Amino acid sequence: MSAVWMVKVVGLGLVALSLSVELLGWLGRRLRPRKIRNEVLFFPSELACVENILNPTSPYTCLCPFPHGVETSFSRLLRILLSASSTLDLCVFAFSNMDLCRAVLVLHNKGVIMRVLTDKDYAAISGSQIGVLRKAGICVRSDRGSRGSMYMHHKFAVIDGRLLITGSLNWTLQAVQANMENIVVTEEPDLLRPFTKEFNRLWVCNDPAQHHRPLESLTEEL
Repeated sequence: MSAVWMVKVVGLGLVALSLSVELLGWLGRRLRPRKIRNEVLFFPSELACVENILNPTSPYTCLCPFPHGVETSFSRLLRILLSASSTLDLCVFAFSNMDLCRAVLVLHNKGVIMRVLTDKDYAAISGSQIGVLRKAGICVRSDRGSRGSMYMHHKFAVIDGRLLITGSLNWTLQAVQANMENIVVTEEPDLLRPFTKEFNRLWVCNDPAQHHRPLESLTEEL
């Protein structure tokens, strides 16, 4: 065997070895269990500008007096919320925080499919953003008041059917800036499933069509 032929064989062997190592590395990465996301956020949040999160393509520089480029619990919550790409199921007792409302509207304008459940009484209080969501064309349902004085007191969201946000935090300015609150963000399937089931149950229970009698039946009684 000539020296040239030997060099070619060794070269091909080295190439094959390199490709095998790369293939094994790729398979290892693919087969390695993906780390499940778990995160905890505490409030009140530091005051900081979030304009770059809500409007990242704006050519204008925000001149507000709050610190810029600072990561806070609230800015982290906004980023997680804005990570939705297909669906958002939102179940909140009180919703008056305008920045969270802006984030929801951003997702709506991107074509994310949304369902919002809220408390009937608190949807009507001054400052509530529920009317803004409805005006934008987002489907909102509120509890039907069939449980007497019982509130729809949940505070959770399911993003893309894979990520759960839940905790004590109401979606209000008071809760974000002045209350001691918490939020858990998780992809744990065993936690996600019951919240998804509960949302779907409440969504069906609070379908307005189930609580309005057909016009024909009213006419017959008259």
